[in-house]
Amino acid sequence: MSAYMRMGWVRHGVTSWNRAGKIQGTTDIPLSSEGKMQAHRLAYRLSNESRVWHGVVSSDLERAEKTGRILAERLNIPLLTDERLRERGFGEAEGTTEEERLARWGTSWRSKVPGLESDEHVRVRGLVFVEEFAERHAGENWLVVTHGSFIAQMLQALETGVDDHHIGNLSLTILDREADSWVPILHNCTEHLKQTGEFG
Repeated sequence: MSAYMRMGWVRHGVTSWNRAGKIQGTTDIPLSSEGKMQAHRLAYRLSNESRVWHGVVSSDLERAEKTGRILAERLNIPLLTDERLRERGFGEAEGTTEEERLARWGTSWRSKVPGLESDEHVRVRGLVFVEEFAERHAGENWLVVTHGSFIAQMLQALETGVDDHHIGNLSLTILDREADSWVPILHNCTEHLKQTGEFG
């Protein structure tokens, strides 16, 4: 029987490529000023909730690492990085808009783009991370800062039963490990982005 653990999955803040509708994948695009403010809003929310987080682990890509750093500094908890949390590699589609992808590869572009990382490969590396991290940090609560397509794949791989259609920037999804299952406690929540005022 697996020990209890809580993972709070967070998608990084918005970037200029997000706003332009371009796929980023493993291309290392920084957070925009808007993305940084989004991260501060979530950090403010978490700092005022009763849940205790023991640390943050993030993808090593800059947009995720910076999001994780803002959270960790506000909550005064450690920040780790793990390259297994990187976004799916989108191969030659990185830097393209939906219009450009449709023109080049057609509606089934996901099966035609050279160098695109498969669902299976994304899930395998993600599950290896989850199993190893959950074992190492059993009984703890960790924020996991990563990427939209990666989170969507993990929600399927962990058999959570929740909608993975669109994971919002700076959304929070909380999963609790109970026995051998991951149970959703909160999903794709962006209530903190509706707040106004200064949070930095």
